Amino acid sequence: MSREGGSGAGDLTLAFLLGAAAGAALALLFAPATGQETREFLGKKVREGQDKAAELAKLAKEVGV
Repeated sequence: MSREGGSGAGDLTLAFLLGAAAGAALALLFAPATGQETREFLGKKVREGQDKAAELAKLAKEVGV
C-alpha cells in the first residue's frame, strides 16, 4: 500500500535527528563548561555515535536489510 500525502518514517526520523542536533548545539552554546571540556565531551559523543552506527550497520547486514 502506498501512503499518498503522508510523511514517511524516514522523514520523521530525519526531523527528529535534526531537532536533536539543533537542541544539542544550543545546549553547548549556553553550557557553563570550558572549551576543552566541551571538545572532550563532543569527541566522546562522536565516538559513541560511530560505534552505534557500526553496530546498527552490522545488524542490518545480518538481517539482510
